[in-house]
Amino acid sequence: MHLEGNTSGSAWGRAPLVGEDVFAYLERVHGGFDIAVYRAIVGAASAFKEGDAILGLAAADEPTRAAAQALLEATRVGDLQAHPLRHDRLYAALLAGLDRTAAERVAGWTLAALKHFVLDEEEAEIKAILPGLASDVIGCVVKLMSDEELIALGARLFHPLPGRKLGARGYLAARLQPNSPTDHPEDIRWQVLDGWSYGVGDLLLGTNPASSDPAAVAAVEAALLDLRETFGVAGLLPHCVLAHIDVQAGLEAATPGSTGIWFQSLAGSDAANATFGISVESMLRRAAQRDGDFGMYFETGQGSEVTNGHGDGVDMVVHEARKYGFVRLLTAAVAAAQVAAGRPAAPWVHVNDVAGFIGPEVFRSREQLLRCCLEDIAMGKLHGLMIGLDICATLHMEVTLDDLEWVQDRVVAACPGYLMALPTRNDPMLGYLTTSFQDHVRLRARSGLRVDDEMARFFAELGVLDAEGRPGPNFGRPLQVFLRYRRAKGDPRAEAEILAEGRAEMAAVRARGVALAEGHGAEPWDLAPALEAELRAAYVDARACLQAQWRPEFLATLPDALLLRTQARGREDYILHPARGERLAEESVAALAELRRGGAFDVQIVVSDGLSPLAMMDPGHLLPYLEALRAGLGAAGYRVAPRLLVLTGGRVRAGYEVGAQLLGDPDDRSTQRAIVHAIGERPGTVHHNFSAYITAAAAVVWATPGAIDHPLTRVLSGISDTACAPALAAAETVRLLRELAPR
Repeated sequence: MHLEGNTSGSAWGRAPLVGEDVFAYLERVHGGFDIAVYRAIVGAASAFKEGDAILGLAAADEPTRAAAQALLEATRVGDLQAHPLRHDRLYAALLAGLDRTAAERVAGWTLAALKHFVLDEEEAEIKAILPGLASDVIGCVVKLMSDEELIALGARLFHPLPGRKLGARGYLAARLQPNSPTDHPEDIRWQVLDGWSYGVGDLLLGTNPASSDPAAVAAVEAALLDLRETFGVAGLLPHCVLAHIDVQAGLEAATPGSTGIWFQSLAGSDAANATFGISVESMLRRAAQRDGDFGMYFETGQGSEVTNGHGDGVDMVVHEARKYGFVRLLTAAVAAAQVAAGRPAAPWVHVNDVAGFIGPEVFRSREQLLRCCLEDIAMGKLHGLMIGLDICATLHMEVTLDDLEWVQDRVVAACPGYLMALPTRNDPMLGYLTTSFQDHVRLRARSGLRVDDEMARFFAELGVLDAEGRPGPNFGRPLQVFLRYRRAKGDPRAEAEILAEGRAEMAAVRARGVALAEGHGAEPWDLAPALEAELRAAYVDARACLQAQWRPEFLATLPDALLLRTQARGREDYILHPARGERLAEESVAALAELRRGGAFDVQIVVSDGLSPLAMMDPGHLLPYLEALRAGLGAAGYRVAPRLLVLTGGRVRAGYEVGAQLLGDPDDRSTQRAIVHAIGERPGTVHHNFSAYITAAAAVVWATPGAIDHPLTRVLSGISDTACAPALAAAETVRLLRELAPR
């Protein structure tokens, strides 16, 4: 047995004694409490994931993991709470929010006793102790459970939304996710109509916007609100545009009633939350504004702290647990806001665990994806939350389309409150794999699950489901739902004319690279054969995009290009070790130092291959963008650096390092300088899109180590000849830069 605190080989020390807890072990072997060894033991108790290995916390082998778990099993709940793995404002707020009576009840229990209690006792008894369980305790206890035990826990504990069956036993809800590479209102509307034609979309209409510009977000909000109001379901389910919460709040202040439920991504530490542009205090202020019917919607996912450089010696499971603690804290704040407004406390708050969205640097296989989903369902439910899942995988993970179905079929036994829902398993904007409308049909049929009762009546009225939840006469017929939409709008035209208009609109949506499901294959849950073939072709294309490299003949067409590289050693290393793509190679740093002597300028343009070099090299993509961008920046009064910097193996943060090398001046507090970084997006759509990251700051800020990060950056996504046209994207880039650094 090798009791190693990390995979690089630093040892904890001797093997634990039978029945010895973590703190007795530290006293016996290390002479007292040692925070580094403590973190190593807690991290080693986790099932293996690459993200923990990056942090040096993964167990070296199974005996090491078993030894760490044995130490945790013997450790008392109160002792864990008295020894925080990391202390910050978030942790202090989570601890202060615990129910003291419940906390005192469990303080003397060992984690083994707690595990058996939540697996063996009745649901009401379990719920009585949940308000007293600290997030770190919850994170540690799930490490002691097998996959089968995690499933059993999920299947015995439910926290439905107030007054509804959403999240209840026997139900499986859906967040309908109508995403568009261009935020086109028809793309969004038709995906909702499409989902409803399969009886899917009873929890939330939630769109990830391609643009974070408030005007663009407002247009998507309006499209979703129109559907809710036209169909008369505005009181049954909310809508949401997943922009930053401050953008949503600003839109609501400008036009009351325009937003639905408010969204925000959360992290498990103050430092990681700062990269999202939030804090404990700012989120509590936002929660205090949510005193209406629909409160807040959050997204989390194991690994965000690792990829943002804020792991700080704490493993991914514990960080994820703290995110659910944050949601629990904010749920209480929403309830308090309702009471203060003279309403009953009935907070409509839920969380979506986006498991697998980051990539292979966090975990790689279908078995790890399953484990992550099961851990997170258990942790969410032990925090008293209604939790759903985005069972997803990026195209650069070792998870295929068929693997995703394998995970779905096993996860559903743990009873997540809801799953995502798109026309196919491929998101047309985000470029990742997730759950399709017809996956919901399969999971409901095979597991005996239902949609929410009130929305089931709506679906029955549309004729898409019958009274028993089985396919009805309009199942898989989005044109018939469109007909209902037009009639609800008061459209008096003949049915044939309306349906002809609908067919034309569906064709236009598909031409923009947004799939729409229609009909089915051999079973109601099978995609129509042509759409299935299209999906699998997109998957093959995405894998080709990932492995592509800059072609010399293309690089030769780039005007005045200076070729640079990061520390990534080839495509495989780049994909598996993102941090290496964020740092420049030594010779590239030297080249920039030489370039810096060449003169003063306001804007440096950088291009990187990213995860899809083909997105940069396809005809009509990068070159028209660069030409229009230089012209637009010049016309706006910016001095643009003459050299184009071309990175091999570049990640977004590599652009920040370029800026630090070229633009920083510790003595200049007034001059605003900027980087425009064009980079190949995640593949998976027909578009081969790239994005532009626009970052502007004073020269002194560029010179301050660590000061430049995502909160200072605006992003323009979906740039290609078939999505956001390069010339239009260039004009939008200039507009965004003028907002950040006016001239």
